[in-house]
Amino acid sequence: MRRGEAERGGGVQAATHTWQVCGDSRLSRHRCLGALGAGGTAPGALGPLRSPPGGGHTSGPPSRPPPESPLGFPPAGTYVGCFSDSGRDRTLKGAVFFDLRKMTVSHCQDACAERSYVYAGLEAGAECYCGNRLPLTSVGPEACNHECKGEKGSVCGGVGRLSVYRVEELQPGSRKRKTVTYRGCFRLPENGTRSFPDSLTQANATVDACSGFCSQKEFPLAILRGWECYCAYPTPQFSLRDAVDSSLCGQEPEAQRLAEYCEVYQTPVQDTRCTDRRFLPTKSKVFVALSSFPGAGNTWARHLIEHATGFYTGSYYFDGTLYNKGFKGEKDHWRSRRTICVKTHESGRREIEMFDSAILLIRNPYRSLVAEFNRKCAGHLGYAADRNWKSKEWPDFVHSYAAWWSSHVLDWLRYGKRLLVVHYEELRHSLLPTLREMVAFLNVSVSEERLLCVENNKEGSFRRRGRRPHDPEPFTPEMRALIDGYIRTVDKALRDHGGAGLPGEYVPR
Repeated sequence: MRRGEAERGGGVQAATHTWQVCGDSRLSRHRCLGALGAGGTAPGALGPLRSPPGGGHTSGPPSRPPPESPLGFPPAGTYVGCFSDSGRDRTLKGAVFFDLRKMTVSHCQDACAERSYVYAGLEAGAECYCGNRLPLTSVGPEACNHECKGEKGSVCGGVGRLSVYRVEELQPGSRKRKTVTYRGCFRLPENGTRSFPDSLTQANATVDACSGFCSQKEFPLAILRGWECYCAYPTPQFSLRDAVDSSLCGQEPEAQRLAEYCEVYQTPVQDTRCTDRRFLPTKSKVFVALSSFPGAGNTWARHLIEHATGFYTGSYYFDGTLYNKGFKGEKDHWRSRRTICVKTHESGRREIEMFDSAILLIRNPYRSLVAEFNRKCAGHLGYAADRNWKSKEWPDFVHSYAAWWSSHVLDWLRYGKRLLVVHYEELRHSLLPTLREMVAFLNVSVSEERLLCVENNKEGSFRRRGRRPHDPEPFTPEMRALIDGYIRTVDKALRDHGGAGLPGEYVPR
């Protein structure tokens, strides 16, 4: 079955059969290559970038005034200058996103301000980077020569060049700054506070003062021990897995200090030890799929894999929304072999045998069906409206897609050459052990510190939040009978294939 012929938000159209629910059309990536430019770039996407003219180093900031907006006044925030900042040693790497169509200076500034970063840098007309330290190398103003994709007349950096602004405050109507989150009370590591890389010497340090100091230093953890403030990353010696009773941190400051306990807070900034990503330096000899039924968590798994390995993942489809969130491999040709693995929802012998190996991601079909119906009707982060659940669309969707959930797994078990079966629920409940298996399958060596960074940044940008606006169990008895039958079929196939079968929570009792 070839339901996975998808064009997820990229805007590319071609003459082919489509499957539509709630206005969503799915178009196979290989069928739309004729509509793409060389290298798989969609019309209107950021094409090959030219090297900027000039670009010689200067000893100070550019001499010209800050670029103006189309309305004739400079954007909020102070323009600092044009800088060189790229590669794995990038200075501004705290929060990253792209927007091929609507990038503006204020959009980037607000995104950085929301995460409590001091500097916002715009690159190549469509890329936004955040951080609290300026890049070391200032370059001539002529090197920042790309117009912002969403703001004519405004400059958004160049190739490997950033137009950097100091962020003053959020614009009216923007989202509020992210707040500090209490992680719990923990015992100090064996070597005490000496393992923490930075500290604030200040009498009566408060949570706000400590978190502000650590955010400025770009540390994800702010630690209070009595009146003492420390900044840190999660480490194997301080992994934040064994919280103690919070009352142990509720003692008088001096008693808490002597008892070797500390309060830990998550700051608004990202853990940047695992945010650097790149394409493979040489073409991969093994062509690996990351295969799943839609709604099974493929995007989240890509987020984890990219941050764990440091390499981009590719996709059989082009989804502009995912590209804008930092999945740079979306715009790369899916057969380039420059990515660590390639997302696909395809099934069928020909589509499967193109790959040398695959991670097969499986999720409870009840949850997958709801997630995919929400995406089709309301995008990656929205929820389908009540009218969608009450219409004929929902039962039609279940009857068609439930069969696809089953056939997708069965086809990959039958035709896949080398498989690692991963259950979404196990990845959720046992993140690091499962992720270690996935990384080892991809033949990449990863440090424990980097994995802890991934765990600290595990959610990514595509988790639906807020209250579901519909009945959380929209399945009729007839739907359940149908889905349960497919669950039993897949469970037996996995066991026959030498596996452990589906998790117990899937299997009907």
